[in-house]
Amino acid sequence: MTEYPPLLPTVPDGTTPVRVLTIAGSDSGGGAGILADMRSFALMGVHACVAVTAVTVQNSRGVSGYQEIDPAIVGDQIRSVVTDIGVDAAKTGMLASSAIIEAVVATCADLGIGGAGPTPLVVDPVCASMHGDPLLADEALDDVRRKLIPQATVVTPNLDEVRLITGIDVVDAPSQRAAARALHDLGARWALVKGGHLRSSDHSPDLLFDGDEYLEFDHERIDTPHDHGAGDTLAAGLTAALAHGYSVPEALRFAKAWVTRCLAAAYPLGAGHGPVNPLWRLGAQTSSP
Repeated sequence: MTEYPPLLPTVPDGTTPVRVLTIAGSDSGGGAGILADMRSFALMGVHACVAVTAVTVQNSRGVSGYQEIDPAIVGDQIRSVVTDIGVDAAKTGMLASSAIIEAVVATCADLGIGGAGPTPLVVDPVCASMHGDPLLADEALDDVRRKLIPQATVVTPNLDEVRLITGIDVVDAPSQRAAARALHDLGARWALVKGGHLRSSDHSPDLLFDGDEYLEFDHERIDTPHDHGAGDTLAAGLTAALAHGYSVPEALRFAKAWVTRCLAAAYPLGAGHGPVNPLWRLGAQTSSP
């Protein structure tokens, strides 16, 4: 059985925990998007706020449709939360359109989230579901490159998204390094090229790059077909650890251990792919990294 990862620090009852914000779409099947984020955030012991960008029609077999939220409402959700509750870190997921990307980037920049601001921003550049269903308008991909990624403290694409964004097909360690450099050149402070879909490896090798140094994070590959929401869950773990003040490499080390344990606990659901499962946390012994 995969070992429990160290847990994030907690606070006494009645004390406000660290606060995070997820800016993403819903998943009516409960396995990905803001549903995956909220579930992981709660079980990691952080308080999560939400800016909903789209409502998807989705189950374990795929996405059959979605409705975007008015971009002004998306921006207003972010501003409402940050100016009252405050956030220690934020993440983006499905942003769906150029107009929503522009609203998110402008609002975050104004509030000091990402970019040169003090609040870390994890950008998970969601382009399609794990089934290949599009979750981003074709014309919006250039806005991901030119507007969203430059705002990222860390950008966390999967290999399909890497290929769409950079044109690089990651098949081995050299191409993974080339992709990390290409993502960093787009303006992200740190670029993470995940290796979960790198089937040529019997492990799951992630590569983190800050423009100077390549850092490798390797974990066992969990043999399961139930990996819905894995990317969201990794990005959520990264966001939560950054909210606690961890460095980016330290935060990724935590997030990588977290999602690996969630994959080991994944369960079947419906007729398609089941979700990764942070509910393992309910049986874990409390500890600190």
